[in-house]
Amino acid sequence: MSTTYGTFPGSRPRRLRTTPAMRRMVAEHRLHPSDLILPAFVREGAAEPVPISAMPGVVQHTRDTLRKAAVEALEAGVAGIMLFGVPEEAKKDGLGTAGTDPDGILQVAIRDVKAEVGDELVIMSDLCLDEYTDHGHCGVLDADGRVDNDATLERYAEMAQVQADAGVHVVGPSGMMDGQVGVVRDALDQTGHEDVSILAYTAKYASAFYGPFREAVGSSLQGDRKTYQQDPANLRESMRELELDLAEGADMVMVKPALPYLDVLAKVAESVDVPVAAYQISGEYAMVEAAAANGWIDRDRAIMETLTGIKRAGANMILTYWATEVARQL
Repeated sequence: MSTTYGTFPGSRPRRLRTTPAMRRMVAEHRLHPSDLILPAFVREGAAEPVPISAMPGVVQHTRDTLRKAAVEALEAGVAGIMLFGVPEEAKKDGLGTAGTDPDGILQVAIRDVKAEVGDELVIMSDLCLDEYTDHGHCGVLDADGRVDNDATLERYAEMAQVQADAGVHVVGPSGMMDGQVGVVRDALDQTGHEDVSILAYTAKYASAFYGPFREAVGSSLQGDRKTYQQDPANLRESMRELELDLAEGADMVMVKPALPYLDVLAKVAESVDVPVAAYQISGEYAMVEAAAANGWIDRDRAIMETLTGIKRAGANMILTYWATEVARQL
C-alpha cells in the first residue's frame, strides 16, 4: 500500500497542546496573585455586611469586616486593595463634603486598613465625589446643573490631602475632570506627600456596565455622566487623555471597563512605559455570576478566561472583585 506523505500537514501546532503539562509550559501569559487588586466597599454605620444584590458574593463591609477582607487579600498574595466609601445618606450634600472630612468613612477606612496591614498591602483609594454628593455626580454643579470642571478640581485637591493624611499609598482620581492628575499631584507634593502615587483613570468610558456599582456605593445619580466620561465609540480620545495624564504626573494609568475595551487597553499598553491597570467592573462580574448561576457557563473557567484575556491585552494590574478568590486558586 502506498502512502502519499505530502498530503499530511508539515507543521502541527497541536503538538504543543497535547497535555496539561505541555500547555502550561508553553503558555504565553500567566496570571499571578500580585497582578490582582481587590476593590472593596465600606459602609458608614453598618453593624454587619450588607449584600449587594446585583453582585452575588460582594458586600458593603463594616469597618471590622473590611479589615478582615484586607488581611485575607494579603494572605492570598493580592497586591492591593482599592477602597470606596459609602457614607450615611444624611451626610450627602451638593459639595460632597463627607469626602473631604478627615473623619469621613473613606478616610477612617484607610486608617483602619493601614493599622491592620501596614505597608504589606498597597492601599488605594477612590478619589471622586460621586459617593458623597446628593446629586450623584462626580463633581460640583454650576448654576445650570452642569458639572463645573475647575470647581471640582479644588475639591479633588482637598480629597487628595485628607486621603494621604490618612495613610493611603495610591490615590485613584476617577472623575474624568480635565487636569485632575496635575491638580492632585500638586496638592500631594505641596502637603508633604510626594511618595503617594497616582493611578490615573485615563480611559474611563460612559458604560452601561456600571449598573451594579451604583447599588454598591448607594449612588444618588440622576441622569448620566456622558459630559465627562468618554464616549464608547472613541479610541484616539483615550490616547489624548493618556498623553495629558502622563504629562501631569501619573505614575500608573488605567482603562475602565476592561472587557469591552481590550483594544483600548492594548493600545495604551503598547504606548507607555508606566504600569497599566484595567478594572474588571461590576457589570462584567455580574454577567459571569448570573450566567453561571443559571448553569449557562462554567463559572471558574469563565473567571480565569476573562482575567487571562485582560492580562494578554497588556494589563500589569487587574482590579477585580474575584481578586482574593482567584489569588487563592493561583
